[in-house]
Amino acid sequence: MSQSLAAARTAAGPVAELVLAGDLDRPARMTVPDLLAWPQHEAEVSFECATSGIRHHRFTGPLLHDVLTAAGPAFDPARRKDRLRFLIAVSSRDGHHALLSWAEIDPDFGRAPVLLAVGIDDTPLDREGPQLVLPQDRCGARHISGIDTIRVDGGYTPWA
Repeated sequence: MSQSLAAARTAAGPVAELVLAGDLDRPARMTVPDLLAWPQHEAEVSFECATSGIRHHRFTGPLLHDVLTAAGPAFDPARRKDRLRFLIAVSSRDGHHALLSWAEIDPDFGRAPVLLAVGIDDTPLDREGPQLVLPQDRCGARHISGIDTIRVDGGYTPWA
């Protein structure tokens, strides 16, 4: 962690909370400081924003897959394809939403390095909450700031 990021973390102030919910054995509430317990990854990302053009940022945080795996998704580990029916809904305090499939982030399938960013350009996100970062996306629409809920859902019925 950079010195400026570490120094900024010492500033007093409220810390945003994230809820992990849905089809999980261990649903949880966590903060950005809690997310620092996972291995941290960096991603230099460029994406196109509809309102402000091309943006360039460096994000730091754990992989979404690691955090959700620790929460115990309720798929059958003996049935490899069972994971394919699980969806991940991400929402933020400002009303933005994004939807991912488990297969996108699973190392056996899409292996997308999706981050729950705890820092952007050496600025901690303790007060704002983590940010969903999809380095593979050209468009920034699924980069969700101030995440307050991540819901894992595998409980819908198959098509008839």
